Amino acid sequence: MKPPVFEYHRPGSLQDALALLGAHPDAKPLAGGQSLIPAMNFRLASPARLIDLNALDELAGIAETADGGLRIGAMTRHSTVELSPMVAERAPLLAATMPFVAHRQIRNRGTIGGSLAHADPAAELPAVMVALGARLALASTRGTRSVPAEEFFTGLFATALEEGELVTAIEIPALPPRTGTAFLELARRHGDYALVGAAALVDGDSVKVGYLSVADVPTVVDLTGVPDDRLGEVALEQLEPGDDIHATADYRAQLVRVLTRRVLAAAADHARGRAA
Repeated sequence: MKPPVFEYHRPGSLQDALALLGAHPDAKPLAGGQSLIPAMNFRLASPARLIDLNALDELAGIAETADGGLRIGAMTRHSTVELSPMVAERAPLLAATMPFVAHRQIRNRGTIGGSLAHADPAAELPAVMVALGARLALASTRGTRSVPAEEFFTGLFATALEEGELVTAIEIPALPPRTGTAFLELARRHGDYALVGAAALVDGDSVKVGYLSVADVPTVVDLTGVPDDRLGEVALEQLEPGDDIHATADYRAQLVRVLTRRVLAAAADHARGRAA
């Protein structure tokens, strides 16, 4: 199928892009297009205008922040994040997650900001950003603001973005010393959406796991002090695994139990390696 008729704009600056979004509330930003274009082709989305952000080099790139964390431009491609030595050093959880994101062809085109703005609860990056305590930088003609990732995702495919706003960057704070991280997921085939995914962070003072595909929003559960034999059950008290054509709720619940144990063991191993 082909998409409905739409107007196409390709602004040359962020200021121009924001002006277009402000003037046309029915417009849709086009980043990587890996979710939007298929939705348009299937007539699941029919924006009157597309505002192509791919000429905005100012929204791409990875830089170290003053606190030792990272600032990643919203138009940075998944593959750039995946292959970045700086990301591997300063945000190893994100680096470990990137190979699980779809397929290489999609990672070559998809953008980190586009994925987060899409807010698919089965996607890896929203859960990882919430687990990392990231903040999203937003901009519009009204000004700029910074929103914690845990407040950015408000429901199924829903975010805190207001009319005319764009995600411009993601800011990831530095990890505490000796923090271990790990990411695991189970999918029917590599590159498919995960039936359940888990992103873990473990240090001497806290244990937490971010989950995907088990609630309408990415959910982080604090498991500090929970006995090993209770980890999965405590996590499930805050999750809502559901039924669909791919798996039953009971099966997803069992995956939560298994993946929680495994991802925390992997994160603890990583912590020991960083401490050595």
